[in-house]
Amino acid sequence: MIRGFLRILGPQRGLMFGYLAWVGAYGVLHGVAMVLLVPISQALFDGRYADAARWLAVLAAVVVAAAVAQYVQSSRAMRMALATMRLLHRRLGDHMVTLPLGWFRRDTVGSVSQIAVKGTTFVGTSGAHLITPIVLNTVSAATVVIGLALFDWRIAAVALVGGLILMACGALAARLIAGAEMLNHDAEVEVNTRVVEFARCQPVLRAFGRTGADFAPLSTALDAQHRVGRRALWRSVAGLMLNGVAVQAVFSALIGAGAWLAVGGGASEATGNGAELNPLTAVAILGLAARFASPLAALAEYGSAMRMARTELDRITDILDTPALPEPDSPQSVSIPGRVELDHVGFSYPGPAGQSEATGGGGRVVATDISFVAEPGTMTALVGPSGSGKTTLTRLIARFYDTDTGTVRVGGVDVRDQRTTDLMAQLSLVFQDVYLFDDTLWENVRIGRPGATDAEIAAAAETAGLTSVLQRLPDGWQTRVGEGGSALSGGERQRVSISRALLKDAPIVLFDEATSALDPENERYVAESIRTLAQRSTVIVIAHKLSTVTAADTIVVLSGTGEVADTGSHAELMARGGQYADFWAQRVAASGWAMGVG
Repeated sequence: MIRGFLRILGPQRGLMFGYLAWVGAYGVLHGVAMVLLVPISQALFDGRYADAARWLAVLAAVVVAAAVAQYVQSSRAMRMALATMRLLHRRLGDHMVTLPLGWFRRDTVGSVSQIAVKGTTFVGTSGAHLITPIVLNTVSAATVVIGLALFDWRIAAVALVGGLILMACGALAARLIAGAEMLNHDAEVEVNTRVVEFARCQPVLRAFGRTGADFAPLSTALDAQHRVGRRALWRSVAGLMLNGVAVQAVFSALIGAGAWLAVGGGASEATGNGAELNPLTAVAILGLAARFASPLAALAEYGSAMRMARTELDRITDILDTPALPEPDSPQSVSIPGRVELDHVGFSYPGPAGQSEATGGGGRVVATDISFVAEPGTMTALVGPSGSGKTTLTRLIARFYDTDTGTVRVGGVDVRDQRTTDLMAQLSLVFQDVYLFDDTLWENVRIGRPGATDAEIAAAAETAGLTSVLQRLPDGWQTRVGEGGSALSGGERQRVSISRALLKDAPIVLFDEATSALDPENERYVAESIRTLAQRSTVIVIAHKLSTVTAADTIVVLSGTGEVADTGSHAELMARGGQYADFWAQRVAASGWAMGVG
């Protein structure tokens, strides 16, 4: 756990070392104060009141020093906790901007969201409230064992063995309790997900007369949570009982050993300091032994919390340990601006099987041998059946992932030989999933090029058809669009995304022409924007509309086996027949359907 904190603190790890030094000193002083009770009791029993007074003065000095150490370590603990929480967000943010874009799948984004909101706070406060009692009780117990050895090595040996047994039992109990917490956590996450889904899907559920009891996913999750909760309860009870029994057993062993030494086996024996173990000294030592058992019992209680904190810490360090997108040691400059080339590209998604292409997972092969060239200033349309890898190719061009085989060149240079900033400066991306920030509409467009003038922003918005959207918004450009752009329709969010691309004026535009779900007005603006972009940039478009396909200079036909089936203009492909001609015939037939009478 401490290694994890040091990993997070980085250059500021001195905060941790200073804090540990002070809490360690506090633990030693805490143990020494308890050990001093034995010589004080011995001096009082023997009538050596002057010696007792001197020992009391030493005890008072130790108590004052312990108070100072406690104050300093408490303040340092808070400083370390605040620094950890501050650095956690910064370290996570700085590292995530270096990760491949393909890493940001739905599952990883959800995990990061949970860590950023809950995990950082939990880990930060754990530094202040968990490490202190753990280190304090460990050092204090060790100091007491050493003090016992100064008076009678046999009781010290019993305490040492008992301490080791308590630590082993505490570790087992902590695993049981932490395991129970993890079971509850996973079940609660599933229930929370299903409850949110149930709330969001009310229109659909009510349309089909479904109630909460009839919603199988939610009912199944609640039943699973109930079963898991019972198992977790028994595991927690078993862990707590194990802790309690172990503490009582060790304490009983210490009492038995002390009594035997005082009245039988040890009454005439010389103790470690040359004095007999008289009854009063035995009582004082047993009191010290009882105080020794108390920190170890507390350690067992903190064990489960420590494991939970370490689990959260492991999740954070797992992200920090995720390899960054490799950057070239000697980046190359663009040699052919606006040119895109895929040269015998092969690629398969990483991750568990069963996920779709859109989620960036599945482990299935998407491309085996794909080659084509988009020359500067031309428009290239990608067509093919669903799952043929159209979206994947645009993501490889933008280096969401690195290819398994082959090469992707942008601007005449392998994307792996370019800095990420240089590569992205050449690209504008307009995909189906448009995300808008919870800010004004103006700022959401301006993000395309922060240094753009007001006139340039207005011109881009006019071309993308945002002017008509502004007329219905209450505050015009200064209207906040809500999280994810919730105040706008899907087509209007697409217009904002196109406005960004127009404003950026990049030499290459990757466009997913998602017009199937758009109304005629939005579809018209999307088509006009594609034509405008094609006049000044290299456009690679995932084409769905027939007019977009025919307007392309080059059409790349993808097969369902991860290869290029054919390449050429519309006229050339139609003349050759084959897969493209069949695709065209199906689209034309579908577009000819109409509602009529008779």
